[in-house]
Amino acid sequence: MRLAIVTTHPIQYYAPVFHLLHQRQQLTIKVFYTWGEGVTDKFDPGFNKKIAWDIPLLEGYPYEWVENTAKDPGTHHFGGIVNPGLIEQLDNWKLDALLIYGWGFRSHLKIIRHFKGKIPVFFRGDSNLLDLTGGLKAIFRSLFLKWVYRHVDHAIYVGTNNKAYYKKYGLKDDQLTFGPHAIDNKRFSADVSDEALQLRSRLAIAPDEKVVLFAGKFEDKKDPMILLEAFLNLNKSDVHLIFVGNGPLEEQLKTKSANISNIHFIGFQNQLQMPVMYQACDIFCLPSKGPGETWGLAINEAMASGKAVLVSDKAGAAIDLVKPGQNGAIFKANNLAGLLEKLDKLITVSKTELAVMGTISKKLIGEWSFENQVKAIEDAVNHD
Repeated sequence: MRLAIVTTHPIQYYAPVFHLLHQRQQLTIKVFYTWGEGVTDKFDPGFNKKIAWDIPLLEGYPYEWVENTAKDPGTHHFGGIVNPGLIEQLDNWKLDALLIYGWGFRSHLKIIRHFKGKIPVFFRGDSNLLDLTGGLKAIFRSLFLKWVYRHVDHAIYVGTNNKAYYKKYGLKDDQLTFGPHAIDNKRFSADVSDEALQLRSRLAIAPDEKVVLFAGKFEDKKDPMILLEAFLNLNKSDVHLIFVGNGPLEEQLKTKSANISNIHFIGFQNQLQMPVMYQACDIFCLPSKGPGETWGLAINEAMASGKAVLVSDKAGAAIDLVKPGQNGAIFKANNLAGLLEKLDKLITVSKTELAVMGTISKKLIGEWSFENQVKAIEDAVNHD
């Protein structure tokens, strides 16, 4: 079975999946990148800087670049991906099935419609219903999405909230296969405790002191400001808060926490350094309020690193990955009192108990792997 995979650009969470699919040889694959040739790094408005990942994204699998003729190329709008030659490229490769990542670009929607009824069309995305609102706009959106998904034969869903989304917009149980959202569990679980201790030492954090970590984009959607507010309300000098990342809210966060010795800003850290960041903390917090926090793969990374997790209910992953009282807690998004209560409860727990929570996290995340995602894709395509 020759499976063509269409996605916009190389992404650190997808490239290992393509590598493994090619390596296992259960399917013959080729990846078609639609943003345009050579787009392996880009300006990321969430980090407020150009990002070039330090792990290989184009090794170990076949791919082709697709010319993008959009006047304003990119993934930030529907017209940013325009590929007049894409259908011809796909036909020339003689595909038997199509797997497409995301429909929200002109060319992606076009090829979904073009190949429907000709070959099996598979789809992967991570949208959910957590930001759903009512009104006339929602009615029209629902009608449109039901029309879109009538052109999809089968979807690989990433978790519970994503499955509910597909079912609302018309896909049936027999059109859905669970392929877990995943990160490189092995890389994040590898022991880098010596480097983590060195980081804590550089920040003057004693071994017996607790650390809360936020890692990600300093943007409104992820709401790092509410975590800072909650931490300041705790007023505990023996607990530290580390912010890893950059973004539009950086200056505001730094101004609000100026001259506070137990709040630390490290800046953006690339992929190879992130396991150290997670392993330096005791509790990872993702306080996102959305809209659009479809999953939150940093939760996977923190859990693979063996950490307790504190997550808002607007993170798509929360319902699947966070087991309250076992490996962390969930709080209502945009609710300072709720976050403060859960954070206070977690930092009151001993470091030994937090380590036990982290062990549970690592065990839970073991099934959310690239291997299981790849097997799900293989099973769906080969048995359709």
